[in-house]
Amino acid sequence: MSLFKDFSKGIWKENPVLVLLLGMCPTLAVTSNAVNGLGMGIATTCVLVCSNTVISLLKTVVPAKIRIPCYIVVIATFVSVVDRCMQAYAPSSLYNALGIFIPLIVVNCIVLGRAEAFASKCSVIRSVADGLGMGLGFTLALVLLGGTREFLTSGSLFEVKIITAWSVDFLLPASAPGAFIIMGCFLALKNYFNIRRAVKKGEVYIPPQGLSCRNCRLCKLGDD
Repeated sequence: MSLFKDFSKGIWKENPVLVLLLGMCPTLAVTSNAVNGLGMGIATTCVLVCSNTVISLLKTVVPAKIRIPCYIVVIATFVSVVDRCMQAYAPSSLYNALGIFIPLIVVNCIVLGRAEAFASKCSVIRSVADGLGMGLGFTLALVLLGGTREFLTSGSLFEVKIITAWSVDFLLPASAPGAFIIMGCFLALKNYFNIRRAVKKGEVYIPPQGLSCRNCRLCKLGDD
């Protein structure tokens, strides 16, 4: 597989939010506006790229039976660095809004999943491309969801008022049920476009293979 495919698959074909449905907790919790989604996406992307790089370098050194604890230590190190950098340089309103979800990147299924499924088996360059692609796909999904919720709530985007006459907020999109409803609409639209594209090619749409629970080994670590 080329580097471009390693990079691009995370943006659409295997988008961690819209296809793999990973990282749902921060996705639904912090995307009350586009700025929060962008901040969370950038932080996760930095951790993804750095952790993928180090884990790929250490894949021949780390014993198989303790690989997951070692991966978590590597990920936690970069999460701590990102957390301190955001605390020092990011706007305080953004840092406070993301809150506990920055430290929780340590246990984000996207980061640990890419470490186990990709970085531990591939070269450094491919691991960096995979981390960038998955991070960018995650960021785009968060910004799209956050921007949609923000606009439907108050008529603004990136905290800039687009519809100045909108004086009363519509609270449903800003709430947890609203996040689930909008997320479901996005998933339905993505499946619709995938099916329509397959029909135009005279094919039957088949979801990406190897993405179900039966292909994940994280739940069976105790049996290794």
